[in-house]
Amino acid sequence: MTRPFTGRHMAAILIGFFGIVIAVNFVMATNAVRTFGGAVVDNSYVASQRFNAWLAEAHAQDAQGWKAEARGTSDGALLVALRDADGPIKRAAVTVEAEHPLGRLPGRSFALTALGDGRYAAPHALPAGRWRIRIDARAAGRDARFVEDVRL
Repeated sequence: MTRPFTGRHMAAILIGFFGIVIAVNFVMATNAVRTFGGAVVDNSYVASQRFNAWLAEAHAQDAQGWKAEARGTSDGALLVALRDADGPIKRAAVTVEAEHPLGRLPGRSFALTALGDGRYAAPHALPAGRWRIRIDARAAGRDARFVEDVRL
């Protein structure tokens, strides 16, 4: 024999359903706030005014034909290889800004040392994890900027 479905049963179902929805929303909102601070640019209006200039700089850099490849080694060192259409770019001044994409570790800036054949290395290792590397290279009066994601 089954018991009849009453208002108490319906109240329990509704409270359970909305309790689960609220709990999931709370967990998701908490994780979102902890992992992303929300600031991509300091002032979006000023960034929008510079957008066309940034595009022009990107097109000029693409016309140079420079390429950068960043990778990590097994011991956590950062290696960057610079090339253009003629081969490796030698005698370049290369600086790097490394930032943790989720902001959990503080960012670091440093200059790379030349290893030869267009390869440059960090003077020290970065902690293990995912890093967004902003590479600034200058050689023969030309500049180039690259952004690479690297996992060490």
